[in-house]
Amino acid sequence: MTSRSPASAVEPLDLGGPADDRNEFDLPLTSGQLTLMRQVRELGRERFGPRAALYDAENRFPTENYDDLRRAGLLALLIPAEHGGMGADYATYCFVSAELARWCGSTALSYNMHSCTMMWSGFVADDLEMDDETRAAHNSRRAGIYRLVLEEDALFAQPFSEPQTDLTSGREPFGATAVRVDGGWRLSGRKHFASLAGAATHYGILCTETPVDGSAPSFRHTLYLAVAADSPGFSVSGEWDVLGMRATMSRDLHLDDVFVPDAMTVMPSGAYFLAARDWPHIFMTISPTYLGLAEGAVDFAVAYMKGEVEGSPRSGAPTITKQLALAECQIRVQEARALMLRTMAEARYKPTAGARLRTMMCHRTMSKVAHEVTGEVLRICGGRALFKRFPLERMHRDARAGAVMLPWTADICMERVAEMTFGRSPG
Repeated sequence: MTSRSPASAVEPLDLGGPADDRNEFDLPLTSGQLTLMRQVRELGRERFGPRAALYDAENRFPTENYDDLRRAGLLALLIPAEHGGMGADYATYCFVSAELARWCGSTALSYNMHSCTMMWSGFVADDLEMDDETRAAHNSRRAGIYRLVLEEDALFAQPFSEPQTDLTSGREPFGATAVRVDGGWRLSGRKHFASLAGAATHYGILCTETPVDGSAPSFRHTLYLAVAADSPGFSVSGEWDVLGMRATMSRDLHLDDVFVPDAMTVMPSGAYFLAARDWPHIFMTISPTYLGLAEGAVDFAVAYMKGEVEGSPRSGAPTITKQLALAECQIRVQEARALMLRTMAEARYKPTAGARLRTMMCHRTMSKVAHEVTGEVLRICGGRALFKRFPLERMHRDARAGAVMLPWTADICMERVAEMTFGRSPG
C-alpha cells in the first residue's frame, strides 16, 4: 500500500445490553453492534460493492477499501479496549465479516487475515494458561503491535500455507524455521497463498522453533512472529491470476535469514499449539465470508428478478419455477445462518466435544452452501446474469475458493468429522 489515510479516533464498542433481532439485519444484535453493522453496511453499499468488479477485473488489491476501513477504525475492531481498540468479541467479528462479504468477497477474506492477528494475540491468548512472567511479556509485546495499528496504520497479513510442507493433517511442523539469537529470532522459509502480499506492512509468520537440545522439531514448537515488510531478507514474488478472490493478492513470501526482534513475537513460544488445540473456533474465521457471499447473492437475485436492478431483463413477478428455485436457495441460506449463529455462540476456550465437532461441520457447510447457492441463483437469473457488470458470476467464482483453503479445506473438515464421530482425536 503506497499511501494510507489515517484512522479516526477509535471508540470502544459497547457490547452490553440485551440483543434484539428486530432490525434490518435480522440478527440478534446489541445496540452497539447494530450501530457498527449499519456503518459497515453503508461502506459496503456505497463504496465496496461499486468497486468490487474493478478490483476483480484488474486483479489488484482493494487499497481504497482499506483506506475506508482504516478511517472507520475497523482495523482496530479486535484490539482490546484497554489497548485503545474497539474490543469486539468473536461474534461481532463474524457479523462484520459476513456483511463485508455481501459487497466484496476479497475485502472480507483479506480483512480476516488482519483480524486474526488481533484475535490470536488478544482474547485467544487471554484464555491460555501462562505463568506471570510470560503473561507480562506477552502483554508488553502485544501492546506494541497494537500501537502499530493504532498509531502507524499497520496492516497485518497472516499466511499459513507453505509450498513444500504438508500441513493438511494439522500435526506436521511448519517448514519455515526460527533460530534463537540475541534479541530475537532468525527466520527462514517460504509461504504461499499469502493474502495481502505486497499490501501489508507486517506478516504474521507461523514457523517452527529449532529446538536447542537437538531434538526433532514438532508442531508443539510452533512460533508466531510478525515480520515487517521492509525487513532485510524478506520479499514477495509470483503472480496471483486465479479463478476467484482475485483481489486478495495472495502471492508468495520468501524469508531468507530475516531477523525478527523479540518485540514482534505475536504469541509466546508454545502458545500457538495450545490455542490450536483448545480454541478451535479460531480456525473458522473465514466461514462468515462464505455465508455473506451466499446471502449477498440471494439478495441480489431477488432484486434482479423483481426488475429492480438496472439491466435486468424484465420487471414483475418471475415464473413460478424460478420463484420456487429461489425459495429453495433462501431456505439453504437460512439453514446455514442458523448453524453459523449457534457455532458462533459456542466459541470459547476448551469447548465441548459437540461444539468442537460443529466448528468443522459449520465451516464445511458455509463453503458448500456459498458455492451451490451462488451457482444456483446464477442459473435462476439466466444468461444475462453471466455478464461481469453484475456481481453473481464474481460471487460464484469467489465462493469456489472456500473448499480449498487451508487450514480447513472441505476434505479436512469431512475427515475430522468422521474421525471424531468414530472416536479418533482431531489432532
